[in-house]
Amino acid sequence: MSDTEEEAEETEPAVPLGDGPEIEGEPLARVASRLTWPAQKSDAIAQEGETTIRTPQGPRDLASVLEASDVPLFQSRSEFVEAVEAVIGSGPVAVE
Repeated sequence: MSDTEEEAEETEPAVPLGDGPEIEGEPLARVASRLTWPAQKSDAIAQEGETTIRTPQGPRDLASVLEASDVPLFQSRSEFVEAVEAVIGSGPVAVE
């Protein structure tokens, strides 16, 4: 294998990305990465509440999702994600 072929393999994505429809909202993982732990529900709403997240039913504001949760304090990122997914569900994101 030549150096050019090796460089091409390193720069090309493993999976080709298509020109699909635009998906509204941010992935939950990206929003969770911006918070610090532990986090009170009220602090998460104050910091990221206006953020629109992607859900299987379509985009939703994080504040409305968190208000539907009965967890007052998230000890970790995984606890936060579990609480949000308990409200929104998990699965493929609606694209249209």
